Amino acid sequence: RRMTPPPEAAVAVRARRPRAGALARGAGVLWRFARPHTIIGTTLSVAGLYVVAASELPGVGLAGSDGVFQLACTLLAALCVNVFIVGVNELTDVEIDRINKPYLPLAAGDLSRRGAIAIVATAAVVPVAMAVTQGVLEVAAVLAGLAIGAAYSLPPLRLKRFPTAASLSISLVRALVVNLGVYAHFTRALAGTGSIAGPVWALTLFVLPFSFAIAILKDVPDIEGDRRYRITTFSVRFGAEHVVRLALGVLTVAYLAMATLGAVLLDTVSAPVLIATHLLGLGLLWRWRAGVDVHDRVAFTGFYMAVWKLFFLEYVFVALACVAR
Repeated sequence: RRMTPPPEAAVAVRARRPRAGALARGAGVLWRFARPHTIIGTTLSVAGLYVVAASELPGVGLAGSDGVFQLACTLLAALCVNVFIVGVNELTDVEIDRINKPYLPLAAGDLSRRGAIAIVATAAVVPVAMAVTQGVLEVAAVLAGLAIGAAYSLPPLRLKRFPTAASLSISLVRALVVNLGVYAHFTRALAGTGSIAGPVWALTLFVLPFSFAIAILKDVPDIEGDRRYRITTFSVRFGAEHVVRLALGVLTVAYLAMATLGAVLLDTVSAPVLIATHLLGLGLLWRWRAGVDVHDRVAFTGFYMAVWKLFFLEYVFVALACVAR
């Protein structure tokens, strides 16, 4: 005979369902607020740098408990800085985003301004508190990332108004603060050295032009809103076609340099792997660009997100080359 649950059990089940649904919706809003492509990029960047450090440092294994703990803590701090930077940008660009990115939670009305401020404040406090326990280098790296992110979006500087300053801001965070700061932290924590390996210097030099390309490509689909609010991006000043040609030229040179000079000068990586992966990346870049109309906002946004995928893959390429040597 089937047992009938008591009435209070049915009430408890019904109470849990709305709560679970609310949590899921809240998680979805936070995920969109954090800009998933940047979260994925930060995760792969930190994980890739950890793999490089573990392969370059003698006696350090990928699966050691100390290493895994350092990776988890560093990743948490980096993701918080990431959320702070994109969150401040969304808080200051609500009106613009209603034109350019109406799907973002603030612009769509799915997240209150008060809630967004709470998220951003938490994302600033957590990494600083964690860095204080690690040392001066870690504190400097975290504060640098937060300061550049704030200066990019907030008045009176609001560097995003100026194309050169905006692209430099993104390049500094992605290339210098993340690559050099995170890698130096890993080497200090795991081996007490703080030195920067050759593959990381090469990765930093590669990411500098890549970050510049991302910085100018991201504004191509946003010309309408930027022009209306007098944000003079490269796309507004010079036109989408010129910006795309410049970005592809910069990326092509970077890929070819890594496949040639990197393979010759870096003696702690597998040259065949480095060459093959970077030629693959270059081929994917031009294949994805072919046939995309820069004036088709939806299609070009898809291409821009594909360029971000290549950015993520760069850390995988370098890590593979280090492991395969």
